[in-house]
Amino acid sequence: MEIITVKNICKDYKKLRALNNVSLSINEGELYGLLGVNGAGKTTLLKILSGLTNLTSGEFVISGYTPKQMNEIKRIIDISPQETAVAKNLTVMENLRFFQGLYNQNDEEYLNQIINDLGLTEVVNQRAKTLSGGYQRRLSIALGLISKPKILLLDEPTLGLDVIARRELWNIINKFKGKITIILTSHYLEEIEALCDRVAIMSKGNLLIEGTIPDIKEKTNETSFEEAFVKIVGGMN
Repeated sequence: MEIITVKNICKDYKKLRALNNVSLSINEGELYGLLGVNGAGKTTLLKILSGLTNLTSGEFVISGYTPKQMNEIKRIIDISPQETAVAKNLTVMENLRFFQGLYNQNDEEYLNQIINDLGLTEVVNQRAKTLSGGYQRRLSIALGLISKPKILLLDEPTLGLDVIARRELWNIINKFKGKITIILTSHYLEEIEALCDRVAIMSKGNLLIEGTIPDIKEKTNETSFEEAFVKIVGGMN
């Protein structure tokens, strides 16, 4: 069952077209990947879906709601941005409590579950500024989950992390597969291949192809996803 439908979305910034007639659909409970090099339009699309910026033209529906019902959409969607939105002078627990207050959440069992699922137990009393990059990203995702969203947007969640921290975060993200709908943006091919049910490849604001990894390999007649990606994106340049 589709939870997000996007039809012919365009976004213009003065003379720059950041998104050009993008259409896609995402199923409930799916882990859906947006893949592309920097400037592909991935983050812009997330900002439109979460109400952080307006589209220029086109339309979308999220769980039955249209952009005119953005207040309803914001109740079921949350985002973990590229730049972690943590208060660095507060502890991990203080950050979580602060966001609980923002969303009028007082479910202690759910809070403890998030702390456990995100592997934050041993750092829960540390100030956020003392955390490693990997733990800061975990906390950012935890803050995105506080509102109990039906849809979670993860914008480049492993950007700048070392190999070990990245793999640990993959394991955490995998825990939520099928439980909520996740849209993951990345320019790491191996990350998309390891995590996503389906993927959309974007370049210069255009959606070039959408499907499962095996589908995309088959359509490009390639055995390697990297080679398939290069062929698809290279054909756009």
